[in-house]
Formats: sequence, C-alpha cells, structure tokens
Amino acid sequence: MHSLSWLATSGTAAIVCFPGVLYRSGAEKKIRQYLIDNNFIDCIIQLPDNLFFGTSIATCIMVLKKSKTENATLFIDASKECVKITNNNKLTPNNIKKIVDTYARHDAVQYFSQLIPNSKIAEQDYNLSVSTYVEQENTREIVDIVELNAEIEQIVVREVKLRREIDAIIAEIKGA
Repeated sequence: MHSLSWLATSGTAAIVCFPGVLYRSGAEKKIRQYLIDNNFIDCIIQLPDNLFFGTSIATCIMVLKKSKTENATLFIDASKECVKITNNNKLTPNNIKKIVDTYARHDAVQYFSQLIPNSKIAEQDYNLSVSTYVEQENTREIVDIVELNAEIEQIVVREVKLRREIDAIIAEIKGA
C-alpha cells in the first residue's frame, strides 16, 4: 500500500513478495480485495524457488499500476524459467526476455500465462496464486498398463526358468 500511495498516476511499481501474500486471509485478503476492486494489480509473476540468497522459498513479483486500461490481471508462471547453479537457481537473459515479452504483450501462453478478468479473481475470493489461473503442463509419463503387465509376466516366467536352471546346477554340484 505504501508503494501505491507514492506511485505516480502513470507509474508502475514492481514489488517482490513471498507467495503467502497472494492467498492468506485477514488483512492481506482485504488489501488484495482493495487492489483488485480498484484495478491496481497489473500482473503477478511467480518466480522460481532458490532464486535469492539466503532463502529457498519461491517468490513472486506483484506489478502495480494506477492507470490500467483493462479490468484484468496477467498471471505469469515463471517458476521453471531458470537454470540451476550449485544450490541456487538463476534467471538467464533468455528467461528474463520471455517473462518481459509476455508481460509487455499481456497475452495468454499455454502453461505460462493467463489474462484473468478481475471479476473472476473476485469469484475466487481474491486469491492471487498463479497456480489458480495458469494451468500446469502434465509432464507425467503415460504408462500402458496392459503392456506393463505383459512385461512383468515375461519377467516372472524368465525368473522361474532361471531359478530352475540354478537349482539344477546346485543339485549337480552337490551330487558331484
């Protein structure tokens, strides 16, 4: 609220914050409600975890504007836009360009960004978590259960055959 009070009518403020401010109840919810109802939030950018020294928690950037033309908020999931260096993550120039370009265009990119009307955010109880609005890509491996069971059956048959051969060799050694 302090940043907003000092913000020029045509200005933009970018505030780095912890994700909890995006969904917690109480005073934080009232602040989010005020910001959304007055159309001050331009964008929420979810950043990768381990980005800042001394904290492993993921952070986000809340972009505020007083002179927005559209009654919607852009959500960007940049949580995977990084490279791992030792224990920390780092934004590369390409990562930064992708985030900045998406913000500048204010467009939806599958699994990366969504422009959400403020009325829908109000319906979601003013929850500003990026994961609420940007669908996550399903990266799980698709497994054919029938094929997997057939492979297991072949392995079991081979195991039984090998056990018989081993038992025969042991019996032969004992008999010698």
